[in-house]
Amino acid sequence: MSQLTSIDVSDPDLWARRQTAPLLAQLRAEDPVHYCQDSAYGPYWSVTRHQDIMSVETDHETYSSAAERGGVVIHDALTQKWATHTLEGFISMDPPRHGEQRGAVADIVSRPNLAHFEEIIRKRTSALLANLPIGETFDWVSAVSIELTTQMLATLFDFPFEDRTKLTRWSNVATSEPGLGVVDSEEDRIREMKQCLFAFAKLRRDRQNRSEAHDLVTMLAQHDATANLSPMNFLGNVLVLIVGGNDTTRNSMTGAVVAFDSHREEWEKLRQDPTMMENAISEIIRWQTPIAHMRRTATTDAELAGKPIKKDDKVVMWYASGNRDEAVFDNADVFDIERGNARRHLSFGFGIHRCMGRRLSELQLKILLEEMLSRWKRVEVVGDPVMTRSNFVHGYDALPVKIVA
Repeated sequence: MSQLTSIDVSDPDLWARRQTAPLLAQLRAEDPVHYCQDSAYGPYWSVTRHQDIMSVETDHETYSSAAERGGVVIHDALTQKWATHTLEGFISMDPPRHGEQRGAVADIVSRPNLAHFEEIIRKRTSALLANLPIGETFDWVSAVSIELTTQMLATLFDFPFEDRTKLTRWSNVATSEPGLGVVDSEEDRIREMKQCLFAFAKLRRDRQNRSEAHDLVTMLAQHDATANLSPMNFLGNVLVLIVGGNDTTRNSMTGAVVAFDSHREEWEKLRQDPTMMENAISEIIRWQTPIAHMRRTATTDAELAGKPIKKDDKVVMWYASGNRDEAVFDNADVFDIERGNARRHLSFGFGIHRCMGRRLSELQLKILLEEMLSRWKRVEVVGDPVMTRSNFVHGYDALPVKIVA
C-alpha cells in the first residue's frame, strides 16, 4: 500500500511523457478511489473507475462544480480571483444558475444550426485538405487540427475572421498552468485574459440590440439570463465556450490520425464500410479522451466506493482512466471502430454538465474523416508526437505526418 500512497497522477510531466496509463490502471485495480495526500495541487481524491465517475457526475448536490468551491479543474488558480471577483462560467456553477446560463447559448447547436454548419465545415475542410502537401512531412496539429477548429470558433462567435488565431491563444492560456510552456506567470495569464475580456466586451456592446443574428456573443448579450452578467461572469462563459469548442475537437482530430496510424486495419475497415463512421467517431473520442479530468468539491461528508470523502475534499474524475476501464470496455487499450459500446465513453462528461457542443464536435470530426477517405490512402505518422504538458488537456502540440496518396 505504501507504493499506492505515493502515486500522484496529477503531475503534468507524466502526461507529457505518456506515463499515466499504467498508474491509472493500477489505481483502477487496487485503489479506485485513491487519496493523494501530497501533490502540487494539495490533497485530492482520484476517481478512476467508470462506475464511480458516473456516481460523482450524477450527484451534483454532493459534488459541486461551483467556482467559489474551486471549480472544475484540479488547479485551483484556474478559477482565479481578480481583486474580489471570481472568474466563473456556467460549467463552474451548480443548479439553478448553471442551467439558466447554459440555456442562453444551447440553441447554437440545435439541429437546424448543425445542418447550416455542415455546409460551412465541408467547404472549409475540403479547401484546406486540397492544399496540403502530398508525400512531404508537415505538422498535422498546426496545419489541420488547429486551423479547422479555429475557423469554426470564429464562426460560432462571429469573431473577426482575420483575428481568429487569438481564440486559440486564449484557449491555451485559459487551460494551461504558469510555467508549462504557454504563460510564464499568473500575472501573464491575467494580462492576456483581460485582453480577451476587452475584445469580447466590445462585441457584446455592439450586439446588444442586434437583430437577426445567431452567434454566441449575441445570445449572451440578449438572453434574459445573461444580458446583465458581471464582466467576470461574462468572460467565464466566453472562455467555457472557447475551450469547449477548441480542445475536444482539436485533439480528437489529431488523436484520430494517431489511432488509425497505429491500427491501420481499422482505417481499411472504415474505407471498406463507411457506415461504421458514427461508431468510429465515438471510439476515437473514447480512445483519445481529449479532456483528461474534471474536478468536483464535496459539499458534505460522503462515501464513495467505501472511501470516506470529507466536506471540502477535492474529488478528481479521471476520464482518461474511466475510458480505459476493462470492466466496461473489453480490451480497452485497443482501438476498435466496431466496439459495441463505444458511445459509453466519458469524454463529454455526463449528467447536467455533459458537453453542450458534443454533436458539433462529432460533426467536424466526421466531415474531416470523410474528406480524408475520399482523397488519400492514409495519413502516416513519421515522428514522435509532442504531447501537451497538462493534466487537463490530453492532446498534442505537434504531430509530424506524411500523406500517402
